[in-house]
Amino acid sequence: MSPNLPLFLLLLGLIGTQATVDLRTAAAMAAGLCKTRPTDIVFIVDSSRSVRPSEFEQVKVFLAKVIEGLDVGPNATRVGVVNYASRVKNEVSLKTHRTKAGLIKAVTKIEPLSTGTMTGLAIQFALNVAFSEGEGARVKSPDISKVAIIVTDGRPQDNVKEIAQRARDAGIEIFAIGVGRVDMSTLKQMASDTLDEHVDYVESYSVIEKLTKKFQEAFCVSDLCATGDHDCEQVCISSPGSYKCACKDGFTLMDDGRSCSACSNSATDVVFLIDGSKSVRPENFELVKKWINQIIDKLDVSESKAHVGLVQYSSLVRQEFPLGRFNNKKDLKDAVKKMAYMERGTMTGQALRYLSDSSFSPSQGARPGVTKVGIVFTDGRSQDYIGDAAKKAKEHGFKMYAVGVGNAVEDELKEIASEPTGEHYFYTADFKTMTQIAKKLQINICQEEDPCECDSLVKFQKKVEDALQALTKKYILYKT
Repeated sequence: MSPNLPLFLLLLGLIGTQATVDLRTAAAMAAGLCKTRPTDIVFIVDSSRSVRPSEFEQVKVFLAKVIEGLDVGPNATRVGVVNYASRVKNEVSLKTHRTKAGLIKAVTKIEPLSTGTMTGLAIQFALNVAFSEGEGARVKSPDISKVAIIVTDGRPQDNVKEIAQRARDAGIEIFAIGVGRVDMSTLKQMASDTLDEHVDYVESYSVIEKLTKKFQEAFCVSDLCATGDHDCEQVCISSPGSYKCACKDGFTLMDDGRSCSACSNSATDVVFLIDGSKSVRPENFELVKKWINQIIDKLDVSESKAHVGLVQYSSLVRQEFPLGRFNNKKDLKDAVKKMAYMERGTMTGQALRYLSDSSFSPSQGARPGVTKVGIVFTDGRSQDYIGDAAKKAKEHGFKMYAVGVGNAVEDELKEIASEPTGEHYFYTADFKTMTQIAKKLQINICQEEDPCECDSLVKFQKKVEDALQALTKKYILYKT
């Protein structure tokens, strides 16, 4: 059989916007698949003069949407709201509203204070007053969580480090949400460990709603298999608070414990083309590197199977490492972690030309007769024309996948992606939800047999068997 049989790529993916994910979570809650554990939650909301009235309205919408996903009730989740600027106002007490509708109505009536930014004073107030039994907080218990969610857009005019530590020592879990020009070091001083889970940043109040799902899930105990919030490629088996993955008949569970393979001898050259422009931001660039390594975990990296190359671009294009330099996952992932952030512009067209002309050339480690896969990531509109370069990559026979985050332009993603477009491009509003794409993105390369060649081979084998039988029979008769 010819060694150069056609190859094809199967990709199982989810093209999800934040709205779609929020609807899925809400549907799971409505179906009884997710219940919020009993919690005393106090929102601590900055309404200083830097927060415009229209922006404060967006904060209230965010609060209402998070509340909508909670099991509100005296024996379930109780919610309070502290409003602060230079002074602090207890807008909603933990004991005031026992129904979700009443609580949301109270939130819509909150008005901004429009003075300074005394965040430390607000945390002190929450510790001494909002979380007190007199205001409706329950006695400290392992069964009742106490959570403070701070939303701020500026640098505090007082000290937050020591008072935040006292609040955490009192058993209050603190989430810190920063907006716009917020001081990131202050957020880290306030938040609980781990910081990756307890510190969030959004560019403006207009996109704060994208954090809704995170906080709905933070208080949600669910059947992960039933809600679909798992990373099993084929079969999910539930267990209390967890799950394990399995495969259908004829497939084997891979070493990552999640993906399944029917292709033991697959070989492919995969090149990541990563946007390192200044709009990505350093903290998000670290998330992109983690996302790359999540996909590498799913590949069968070895000398004879999957080879991976990495290219970063901004105003310039820089090859981080070529195909075949690293032939085990550990070295490959270590090299990804060491990638330095370039910043500057977004010349996606130039980067695509580099991919076509250099990345998949034999001089850069590409293997002849092996399927070539390009995975392009970007977070914004290209500053140059991409049409010709995108077309050229596909004309060369490369399988092109486009992943966009935030301000990425979906028309450009579709232009980069191979056909069928719906299976080859992905978009998410937030860098922190990129993991959902990595969970669903599976690259399995299998050799597709040529049915004509197989039929010919079967006929040839039958002729050989018939000839052998005739010779054997003749030999036996002759000997007799």
